Amino acid sequence: MRFSGVSAIVFACMAMAGCSSSSGLGDLLAQARPPSKETTSSVARPNSPVPEATIPSVAANDEPPQRTEPQEVLAWAGPVPQAPVPQMTTVGMPIPAEKPLAMLAPSRPMARATPGQRSRIYSRQFRDAKPINFGRGSPKALAVHGVDVSRWQGDIDWAKLRTQGANFAYIKATDGGDHLDPMFRANWRGAQEAGLKRGAYHFFYWCRTAGEQADWFIRNVPREPNALPPVIDVEYNGESSCKRRLSPEKIREKMQVFMDKLERHYGQRPIIYTAPDFYRDNLQGAFLNYPFWLRAVAEHPSKVYPGRRWVFWQYSGSGLSHGVEGKIDLNVFHGTEDQWHDWADARSS
Repeated sequence: MRFSGVSAIVFACMAMAGCSSSSGLGDLLAQARPPSKETTSSVARPNSPVPEATIPSVAANDEPPQRTEPQEVLAWAGPVPQAPVPQMTTVGMPIPAEKPLAMLAPSRPMARATPGQRSRIYSRQFRDAKPINFGRGSPKALAVHGVDVSRWQGDIDWAKLRTQGANFAYIKATDGGDHLDPMFRANWRGAQEAGLKRGAYHFFYWCRTAGEQADWFIRNVPREPNALPPVIDVEYNGESSCKRRLSPEKIREKMQVFMDKLERHYGQRPIIYTAPDFYRDNLQGAFLNYPFWLRAVAEHPSKVYPGRRWVFWQYSGSGLSHGVEGKIDLNVFHGTEDQWHDWADARSS
């Protein structure tokens, strides 16, 4: 094919732009892979308006220059401690076997917040807009169900949601190094008032340093004795302004820095939440001493993540329930009701 003069100039400019890119062939191939459709509700798109909150764009460098604090102080749990937490015993969370077995107790279990009393477990009353037949491995066979929420669920009637079977809730707190979910405060308090066990999760942003992100989470999420372990949410997100695809080694390195800092502060080993494609590319065979929360909405986790032990299973992203408008993520604990109480009580002080 012959090119006109204008076409030749345009073609030459495009070629020069491609050559100036700093991405290697591996990065280009990685970026070509479409992101997973199995994303958590933190990146879902709602059907109704919600409070606006966006993550400012940052430089593409892995270690961006020092940033000044935003004028609006979003933190509500006090400043980041500058000294190590004194004499705090770190308790790594036990990981159940593939079949629910008695949970291993910590070597020095912490006392319950209310000795002799255990919260009521409500049976699962959720519906599903896209029900899946999991066969003999159905999550319905497990006793303790819960939800995870973010700003996209809007105002939640927590008392009503609990009676529908939400015995625990993981609540979106932060992502990146400067974004606080605008509904976190309300959800954190509402879940506690309704009697749910609750924990906070952080959506990891690959264009910010791990230390910055850990400090931001610590600044915004209270260290409370009855809270569930913190969660690091690692997955591919096509909606994010950060399009970087790091090597598996770099991803695991950044995760380790973040998790170590949270474990020192909260005294509990963080839980790793992930989706199938991200796990396949980066986490197979890694972090064997860490608890996992696995997303598997079409098949049982044993088929999607062969050989990986897990504590929580996110089995639906299309749950329906009284107490919340629209869809909500549904989860289940890997164990019996008694095992749930033992596990949760061991995390109280």
